[in-house]
Amino acid sequence: MDRSKVQRRPKYDGDESPPPDFDGGDEDHGAGDVDGGDQTPFAGGKVRRKASRFREHRGDYLHVSTRPGLMRILEKQGDTSILFADKVLKFTGSGKMKRRIFILTDFAIYLIDPETEAMTRRIALAAVEKMCLSKLSDNFFAIIIPTEYDLFMASTRKTELVQVMVDVTKSASDYELEVLLSNRFEYNASASLVKEVSFQESEGGIKTKFLWK
Repeated sequence: MDRSKVQRRPKYDGDESPPPDFDGGDEDHGAGDVDGGDQTPFAGGKVRRKASRFREHRGDYLHVSTRPGLMRILEKQGDTSILFADKVLKFTGSGKMKRRIFILTDFAIYLIDPETEAMTRRIALAAVEKMCLSKLSDNFFAIIIPTEYDLFMASTRKTELVQVMVDVTKSASDYELEVLLSNRFEYNASASLVKEVSFQESEGGIKTKFLWK
């Protein structure tokens, strides 16, 4: 793969439209390179960007501890240990995109409306079965929760988010979170809707298709 090519952006089919730029994000949708010596959960099977491999990870990109509204949400649930926090895009079952604050603690995942600072969803880490990602250099990932409906999101710091998820799960129990790398996978977009998403490299970008099952 020629890394000297200009930045490439994904293409979308169906009702889903491409995510807008993230505030403060520093990963792009450009071509990556195969990292054969990777010791992360990607284990050399994923095309990764240099930016994601050599970025200094710092966890809380939103300075949650300085935001009383967010801290009240966590404290109400008995959570104070913030391992990762950033802005993400969440895809709804109908294909709409919503901006969310994503906070990961050592007990749960929190999704919070950035405008109202109201919690929209809390997922116990013990309920997460696995994470699904493509093998290509895109920002998309799915969190599979068998007892609930799944999450399909996009993050400019996906590599770090996945790594922290794996680390916290492993440290909290003997269970190691599965990270599935596949250019085609299914997820439950809602309680009654299953979607299949596929990723394919094409001229000028990564083509992403969504199929209703």
